[in-house]
Amino acid sequence: MPHSWLYTLSGLLVGFLVGMTGVGGGSLMTPLLILLFGVKPQSAVGTDLLYAAITKIFGTALNRHHGVVRWRIVLLQVAGSLPAGLLCLIFLRHYGPSPFISKLITEVLGVALLLTVPAILFKPWLQKWSANAGTLRPQTVDVLTIVLGVVLGTLVTLSSVGAGAIGMAALTVLYPRVSTRELVATDIAHAVPLALLAGGGHWLQGAVDSVVLVELLMGSIPGILLGTLLAGRLPEDAQRWFLGILLAIIGLRMI
Repeated sequence: MPHSWLYTLSGLLVGFLVGMTGVGGGSLMTPLLILLFGVKPQSAVGTDLLYAAITKIFGTALNRHHGVVRWRIVLLQVAGSLPAGLLCLIFLRHYGPSPFISKLITEVLGVALLLTVPAILFKPWLQKWSANAGTLRPQTVDVLTIVLGVVLGTLVTLSSVGAGAIGMAALTVLYPRVSTRELVATDIAHAVPLALLAGGGHWLQGAVDSVVLVELLMGSIPGILLGTLLAGRLPEDAQRWFLGILLAIIGLRMI
């Protein structure tokens, strides 16, 4: 088993990325646990979900203190994501730990990562396009936000990936007049109840490694606090291309 400090260091680095960009949590931690540490796919997803939930509670508390969370958007997403997540947990419970479930999780994870890549790389163009596009009716935006919640609830429960980059890309299109910092804070806040539900469901099925979880949290909590404080201060282009290329390699490797 790897030294505990390696888990703590991984938690620190991933927590920092989550706080700074709203991207990188499940996209990096779950593949890291599977490919580098040899954790079984469902256990990696379950452990990462609870790790993400607890980590993002601290990030959300800090963002709430700064008043940058759009709670109405969070509630609309939750209306779609929690029912979808619950249905996915029932599906996983029905099949139980099996080669089929491991293969399904690995492939969904790979696809989710590959979807994440264009969401990261083309973020500036999405922002420009959405700013110039015609404004959608408020009712349409509400419905699409709930649909986004359904998609994210499914992806996150099965792979722990999606709430960051994919969610941020969609929110950028739906809410072009909301600042990037507010969207990142809103995205992180939505991930908390979803990750708690999905992670709790995996935990009840015995798919969470409690020791690894604690070691990850020892690094991730200071990491996300530091990342949140530095949000918007580091070159966005450099971090975007770094994440995009890294996730493309990992996604292809998972598939």
